[in-house]
Amino acid sequence: MKTKTTLRGAMLTTSAILISAGAALAEDYTRFGIKEDVPGACSFASIDAKDYSGRTLNIITHAIPVIGEPTALHAQQFQELTGATVNVVHVPFGDLFQRIMIPFQTGQQAYDVLFFASLWLGDFNAYLAEVPQAYQEVSGMQSVTPTYKGVASWNGKMLNYTMDGDRHYLKFRSDVFDNPEMQALFKEKTGRDLTVPATWEEYNEVAAVFNNMDWDGDGAPNFGTAEVTKRDDLMFSAFISRVAPYAKHPDVKGGFFFDLETMEPLVNTPGWVRGLELFVAAQASMPPGGTSFGLGDEIFSFGGGQTLMSYSWDDAFIQAMQADSPIRNKVAAAPLPGAREVWNRTTGQWDTFETPNTAPYVTWGWSSAVAAGSQNQDMAFDYLCFFSNEANTLADLQIGRFGVNPYREAHFDPAFYQTELGWDANVATTYTDTLKAIDGGQNQVFDLRVPGVGEFMSSLAAGVARAQSGEASAQEALDGVAAEWKAIVDRIGVDRVREAYANVVALEDN
Repeated sequence: MKTKTTLRGAMLTTSAILISAGAALAEDYTRFGIKEDVPGACSFASIDAKDYSGRTLNIITHAIPVIGEPTALHAQQFQELTGATVNVVHVPFGDLFQRIMIPFQTGQQAYDVLFFASLWLGDFNAYLAEVPQAYQEVSGMQSVTPTYKGVASWNGKMLNYTMDGDRHYLKFRSDVFDNPEMQALFKEKTGRDLTVPATWEEYNEVAAVFNNMDWDGDGAPNFGTAEVTKRDDLMFSAFISRVAPYAKHPDVKGGFFFDLETMEPLVNTPGWVRGLELFVAAQASMPPGGTSFGLGDEIFSFGGGQTLMSYSWDDAFIQAMQADSPIRNKVAAAPLPGAREVWNRTTGQWDTFETPNTAPYVTWGWSSAVAAGSQNQDMAFDYLCFFSNEANTLADLQIGRFGVNPYREAHFDPAFYQTELGWDANVATTYTDTLKAIDGGQNQVFDLRVPGVGEFMSSLAAGVARAQSGEASAQEALDGVAAEWKAIVDRIGVDRVREAYANVVALEDN
């Protein structure tokens, strides 16, 4: 354990984050796995100037590898640099909410730093410390895009420390789409040219044509689509991606999940039903076992070259672009497909769009925060500042399993992916153009962040699973979900849910 001089002291004020240690600036920090330190208030050199000897920082995070692995890596680095003792507790996703919430509710100060799904902010906000202004002004935080600054905020206060940016988008095998033989095959079967799907109907059509055939010539069958379909493994996010363009009308404000004024659930309205019908129909074009794929299965199915298309977070794309990937530089990215017919709940009818309506989905993602009751807030914010410093983030972005995805303006520069990661120019451009389009897009959809969100999403996933299995029609399944949502709202309190949901609607209607 590194021993610090008493001149630096163990208890530094928040403003001390802005002070660099001259002696440390010349040190080579590449031993920590970074290419080079990036000067700034959160840099290796600046954190090396802190002395937290004799103090303990307790962190709760997700299981290894996604987020859990970089949490532990940067905790080890922070411990060596500052002399602190850093304890990291890893928890499976299914248990993470309760492991954080129970200590909050019982008044226990179990953890200083928390990593969690950003959609839980509706439950956690009362227990979190506001990010001090000094940390909001560091260079890394200043370059966070407006979308992810919004995700970090609650009632005008920054409660989450941004260290990840998540969204859903389309990934596809560009080598297949560009292949003249495959183009001719598609034209023969459908009568139209093979194009990147502009609607979910087109997505299903492309997936069906190229399903269960060896289109990459490796002797094994390939399949049309890999999607997150497992009920308890983030399936609700994949489903919402399909629903969004049919149910999020660009001219209708006031709520996507609920009507904000009445708090009536909208999950069984025609746009949602259309999305579910298409989600169910796509099952015919999935690999064996694809109807119960979790996120990891989707990542390795597309990222390993088994399927033509997929959509979810960045992980499958980054997996496909790893240095040892058989499909490296054979993939491309695009915004999620849209819809030519969009349900207008104000008029009660379908509106037709010549250019498909799109609704970029900024879905849950990882976030971090400091507990309001922590007695180590100075050290806790220093750790998060260090975790997300420019050098660490650029290294983390290159490792698919880490789950850290672009969230700063600099992350949307294709030159980084070409120079640092060796991506072909076209791959880097489609990737960054897609991310920028989502981040600055109109008609965005954000996750439902209200008290009891876990109950709402569990109910939604259960209803979707009923339709997937054929137990119920899409309408019947979502009618059941709507009834359950009403009961959840009544139990929690309509005013309490509405007040929280107003934060989400403000992001969507801005």
